Amino acid sequence: MEKKGFILCNCQGTCPSFTKMDIFNVLSDVRREKIFDYVCLHPQLCVGDGEEFLKVLLAGKETEKLYIAACDPRMQEKMFRDAFDAAGFDRSRLVPLDIRNKTTEEAVEAIKGMVAQAA
Repeated sequence: MEKKGFILCNCQGTCPSFTKMDIFNVLSDVRREKIFDYVCLHPQLCVGDGEEFLKVLLAGKETEKLYIAACDPRMQEKMFRDAFDAAGFDRSRLVPLDIRNKTTEEAVEAIKGMVAQAA
């Protein structure tokens, strides 16, 4: 079965653009919606261990679509390109979302909206 995965990246938790949101409540709320097969948090996908995390996560080729809530979508596409290529993950199956400067509720609604748009 191919899966829909969700990763929330919070820029180490020190970025001022994430101060209005409780990331753990965002993850819990999204998980309870049951719109993803798995939900996880990574502190900084754009560094070496983040790239390694993506490679390992996608190596099994079970993820059909990967939703990432983090920074600017164009930056996500550039930063994760090498990891996706190394894992054999088709970059068109990435659904990026910028959730910076949102409250917990705004982030959850944006994530649900991202899924509805991608369907």
